[in-house]
Amino acid sequence: MKYGIIIEKTRTGFSAWSPDLEGCVAAARTRVGVLRSIQKAIRFHLEGLRLAGRRIPRPASDLAWVEVPRP
Repeated sequence: MKYGIIIEKTRTGFSAWSPDLEGCVAAARTRVGVLRSIQKAIRFHLEGLRLAGRRIPRPASDLAWVEVPRP
């Protein structure tokens, strides 16, 4: 399965989260690091849901870009 993630630049590096997986977040100093961390976090999150007998959410988010003129 492929889950969409949002990556945000922070004061100290990067953070990432998935709109489809509430509470699943990661942070790292580099973009590459946060990608590795969010992948591990998603695996851990899904395993926790499975062990708790909870439903595994299907990926449902859709990312789109909107272009607007510069102010």
